[in-house]
Amino acid sequence: MHIKDKLAEAKRTGRPMFSFEFFPPKTEQGVQNLYERMDRMHDLGPSFIDVTWGAGGRLSHLTCEMVNVAQTVYGLETCMHLTCTDMESEKVDDALKEAYKAGCTNILALRGDPPREKEKWEAVKGGFRYARDLVIYIKQKYGDHFDIGVAGYPEGCEDQTDSEILMDHLKEKVDAGGSFIVTQMFYDVDIFLEWVAKVRAKGITVPIVPGIMPIHTHAAFLRRANWANCHVPKEWIKALEPVKNDDAAVREVGKGLVAEMCQKIIDAGIMHLHFYTMNLAQATRMVLDELGLTSLNGTPSKKALPWRQSLGLGRREEDVRPIFWKNRNKSYVVRTQDWDEFPNGRWGDSRSPAFGELDAYGIGLKGTNEQNIKLWGTPKTIRDVANLFVRFLENKIKSLPWSESAISSEADIIKDELLALNRRGFLTINSQPSVNGARSDDPTYGWGPHGGYCYQKAYLELLITPRLISKLIQRIENESDISYYAVNKAGNLRTNAPGDGPNAVTWGVFPGKEIVQPTIVETISFLAWKDEAFRLGSDWARCHSVASPSRHLIDGIMENWYLVNIVHNDFHQTHGIFTLFDGLEVADMDTQADAPMPSNLRTGLNGLNGSSSEPGEVNMP
Repeated sequence: MHIKDKLAEAKRTGRPMFSFEFFPPKTEQGVQNLYERMDRMHDLGPSFIDVTWGAGGRLSHLTCEMVNVAQTVYGLETCMHLTCTDMESEKVDDALKEAYKAGCTNILALRGDPPREKEKWEAVKGGFRYARDLVIYIKQKYGDHFDIGVAGYPEGCEDQTDSEILMDHLKEKVDAGGSFIVTQMFYDVDIFLEWVAKVRAKGITVPIVPGIMPIHTHAAFLRRANWANCHVPKEWIKALEPVKNDDAAVREVGKGLVAEMCQKIIDAGIMHLHFYTMNLAQATRMVLDELGLTSLNGTPSKKALPWRQSLGLGRREEDVRPIFWKNRNKSYVVRTQDWDEFPNGRWGDSRSPAFGELDAYGIGLKGTNEQNIKLWGTPKTIRDVANLFVRFLENKIKSLPWSESAISSEADIIKDELLALNRRGFLTINSQPSVNGARSDDPTYGWGPHGGYCYQKAYLELLITPRLISKLIQRIENESDISYYAVNKAGNLRTNAPGDGPNAVTWGVFPGKEIVQPTIVETISFLAWKDEAFRLGSDWARCHSVASPSRHLIDGIMENWYLVNIVHNDFHQTHGIFTLFDGLEVADMDTQADAPMPSNLRTGLNGLNGSSSEPGEVNMP
């Protein structure tokens, strides 16, 4: 979606919106940290983000990668900076092609700063001298595909302080095709508003987006104000000086100062704020909280679908996905990125026949061996493993191999049952409660357009010892409203599903629209997920040395246990799935998996395979 349209919507509704700027980090770890932060900041609800272009284009490849990840994986509408600095037309063409392939439809066209090794900006041979020229070139090449923004300077820029010349340049950039203006940072709101009036008097009518720099530390505040040559009101200096050596106090005072400035901007009728985050979240979040622009529980106030949409090329209309990747959004996007079409309206022939291979980047287990051992410890018994799942459910750890983020509030209504299952050795990796007509604006279960109602069938996915699988299946098949799939690593599949077709487990009813069924269970995708799920467990095992008890224990679970998903097809039943497990518990949960494990003890130890003569369950009181 074009930024100019988002800005028009904010103006029309009178509802303030905001956006974030990020820049390419210098290290690989910095990039990974930033992706995780972008993922979290998505839930603050930005209208869009932008990604800067490295000075001289040195980090251009990383800018393009970040735009692609933000658009396709995190579903963030992204604006890519593009500069004239050290950029021949061929390099500009390459960058625009990458942006196009990523599904990006917004560009911020800039002249750019000179490379650090040069004191004065110079155009390269075969390149562009002014941002206006870049705007014209993009328009000639791509027509209206890209919405093009340009820069505005309320207090001048480094090599030009004449406000009249700068205003003429701004008019030229807009006349060439710029459809919105993003300003340099400022701290004096009166200077900004006076500049806005001059822009309008010049006949420039496109939306103006003020650039807001939150205050992180006192030293950084002064350094950035000096770099931008912006005026700092005396009362700001007076307020910050007494706390300048206390970073937390500086952020607290700065939050109030910046929020007050932002409120004056909103009161003046400018309904969008663009935050220069410096790749940090806290100071920006504090200002947004002070303005009341974030939701109470930190989740987006409006979701189009129950899962995060990709904005990659060809995916904007995608509206159906299997539930299995609910907690691994990036993996699903990567494994389906080469599909010719994406399911829209139904899960059917429009879907390509194959999921991508498991060796693609972003599919395997995240983190180093050391990091994962620190996070999940060194389990030696089934109870140790089960306790990890319990700690995850209790929000004491934030991830598991099968879930990249903390458990959501959606599970609260069934959390007691999930905890009980895991304490008895049933390892739950995905679930959802039944929902019978939650309003689309419900903060936990709602999604879709205003005035609709959302429904869910109860769903549970878990790892089960083979010693109990037959008993569980027998109970399921005695229930006419419950369907299941059970498969082990070797691919031995058992199911009572009537066919390979999809079973919708989430749907919505909205005014003036057909019923939307965005989440399904079906055979082919479950088998593709099976390979990934067991691969993740094996990756976890390989965090430990080959002779360790932890390695043997986790490998044994992956080699022999079943991955099972269960759907209760009566959406009125919230807890019906859990009664299937009454009286069942994994045996020998406290028996240690010693290493190396003698062959005569591997069979049946800890319920790792189904050959033991021990009973598969114990009577529960």
